[in-house]
Amino acid sequence: MRKLFSLFLMLIIGVQVLRAQHANVVWNTPSRNSSESMPCGGGDIGLNVWVENGDLLFYISRSGTFDEHNCQLKQGRVRMRLTPNPFAVKDGFRQELKLNDGCVEVVCGGAVVQLWVDVFKPLIHVELKSNTPVTANVFYENWRYQDRLIRKGEGQQNSYKWVMREGMATTKDSIRAVRNEVVFYHRNPEQTVFDVAVEQQGMETVKDKMMNPLKNLTFGGKLWGDNLTFVGTQKGVYAGTDYRAWHLRTQKPVRTQQLHIALHTLQTAHVNEWEQGLAELAKPRKQAMLQQDKKNTHDWWNRFWQRSFIVAANPSSTPDLANITCNYTLFRYMLGCNAYGTVPTKFNGGLFTFDPCHVDEKQSFTPDYRKWGGGTMTAQNQRLVYWPMLKSGDADMMPSQFNFYLRMLGNAELRSKVYWNHAGACFAEQIENFGLPNPAEYGFKRPAYFDKGVEYNAWLEYEWDTVLEFCQMILDSHDYAGANIDAYLPMIDSALTFFDEHYRYLARLRGRKDLDGNGHLVLFPGSACETYKMANNAASTVAALRTVLQNYGKKPEMLAKIPPLPLRVVDGKEMIAPAKTWERVNNVETPQLYPVFPWRMYGVGRDSLQLARNTYLYDPDALKFRTHTGWKQDNIWAACLGLTEEAQRLTLLKLADGPHRFPAFWGPGYDWTPDHNWGGSGMIGLQEMLLQTVGDRILLFPAWPVNWDVHFKLHAPKQTVVEAEWKDGRLTQLKVTPESRRKDIELMIK
Repeated sequence: MRKLFSLFLMLIIGVQVLRAQHANVVWNTPSRNSSESMPCGGGDIGLNVWVENGDLLFYISRSGTFDEHNCQLKQGRVRMRLTPNPFAVKDGFRQELKLNDGCVEVVCGGAVVQLWVDVFKPLIHVELKSNTPVTANVFYENWRYQDRLIRKGEGQQNSYKWVMREGMATTKDSIRAVRNEVVFYHRNPEQTVFDVAVEQQGMETVKDKMMNPLKNLTFGGKLWGDNLTFVGTQKGVYAGTDYRAWHLRTQKPVRTQQLHIALHTLQTAHVNEWEQGLAELAKPRKQAMLQQDKKNTHDWWNRFWQRSFIVAANPSSTPDLANITCNYTLFRYMLGCNAYGTVPTKFNGGLFTFDPCHVDEKQSFTPDYRKWGGGTMTAQNQRLVYWPMLKSGDADMMPSQFNFYLRMLGNAELRSKVYWNHAGACFAEQIENFGLPNPAEYGFKRPAYFDKGVEYNAWLEYEWDTVLEFCQMILDSHDYAGANIDAYLPMIDSALTFFDEHYRYLARLRGRKDLDGNGHLVLFPGSACETYKMANNAASTVAALRTVLQNYGKKPEMLAKIPPLPLRVVDGKEMIAPAKTWERVNNVETPQLYPVFPWRMYGVGRDSLQLARNTYLYDPDALKFRTHTGWKQDNIWAACLGLTEEAQRLTLLKLADGPHRFPAFWGPGYDWTPDHNWGGSGMIGLQEMLLQTVGDRILLFPAWPVNWDVHFKLHAPKQTVVEAEWKDGRLTQLKVTPESRRKDIELMIK
């Protein structure tokens, strides 16, 4: 009986695991360059893997590797060349991303190379097996072997952007090779862009109280392998960037060879402390222990794919659906590669950027380059990377983003105290990882009279409300997954307090009363995203404050002060207004639809659905700004409003194959490639087509085409999991956990 039960359990798990296998990516020819690379990662490490001209190459990225200018530096590039070279054979080549195991495998000419990253330790493993003995040549390649002047336009990769000072350089790495290993690291000096920003923004009086994540930050690692020996260095050029290579070679031809890379990041006064930590990580491990590590990593990925899935139930009859669900799965894999990073997955490439000349030939810089910075977070973009993790059941990956804000809390509160002498945390829209506005966006050339707490920037001035989306995510992570959020409650409270204190402070500067005639806050000057500027009671801000306060439940007196949502009539149709008033339009966002998503005041199954639909269908700016590109959210709003055909149209565009060989490398859109806020908004939209909630009600297929056969498993509030299959025009499977929530299911498809 026990054997039968075990067999049954294995079959169930096997079926679930196969939910990811449908999206495995297989290439039968080598790649031309790094733009045709394949992602591989785990924990907080990402690799770009490809085979070019017979060489296997991969870039190494890790979360949190910020230099003194706040550029996120790669850890280098590794090249493996085998002699005789099995990858030079034209026939039989196969490179596969195996999602269930979280690894990349390259097979050709009787040789197999498998790359995997330990989810639980910052270790990379490369395993070679060959039918015939081969000599393995391993090159650690680094373009920061010397100080590199930052060229015109290259400052976009760091916090200085377009205001780079003449002669500014990325300082060189320390690299040494002895015996069978290469040790490499970058160490930031004491003086960094943090110090520049503090002085620029008038925060010197509290500098000693401020969190500084850049000072003496050291990051790098060690590459090594048994049977390898160091044979020298050589120079080369790849994708227009010169580099130096440290060359290791097997002492004799081998049939098997393992290569290991340990990565270590530490903020420490002395580099020897970092070296000690690296040595501990890189301690020799017996083969049995390595195999157990590999099994543990594979098991983690198996569990990851069991949490949720969306697959075409009949791929042959709906190839378009099959394709977008594959891309949904591939992007979720990329997010899973930074599941446990100390720093959130960046919207502008995450861990998988490649040589920028393959994104934009006009920006032919080093592999470290990405547009919109490394340690700079643009919150409007960043939020779209993390919202889909709730329904995908990946709430355990969200603390990377939550802790990012929590670490900055003290510095954000000091801003309010220094500038305005009131309480509450002032989080800017384009914020550095040390809690101050980006110095380029803050403005080095500012009038002396201008408020020091406000960015002197036409796009970003008075845009402070995006932090409230992350506050709501924190509250939702408790509702969806039972997460312990006690540590984050002071941050939520402080972020809300800022709006109460600050807008009453501004009102007192203008007049005798700090509230309007109805006892409401006057949210002026404000900003509806980056688009409607000098706004009064912006819809996005009003909806955010009202929703978070209701869900937080601890500030009823402040909730009573929130003004009503602004409405207007256009061509006889009532709709949500961007704000009560505004002075100019700067960008192409549609904040009048934020009350639909993320704030869910309107939508399917809610009151005043037509008012929200009018906004989507007839607002002149909403129509003018509509597209699927980049961070655009029209696909999400269409799904939330039950506009099935529109949601289908936009989702097919949003989740279609990207322009590069790996189909989920979208972009650059408005940002960079791979565009992670493009992928995140695509995930959200597809999820909303399948499942929405209103109070206790679970709305099934609220915007789903009747002819799309689909099988999905998604998460809902009250720690609920829903698995359903729609096939041949009917509901063929429904599983709700816990079972007590089945009564809350409402089938919406027509």
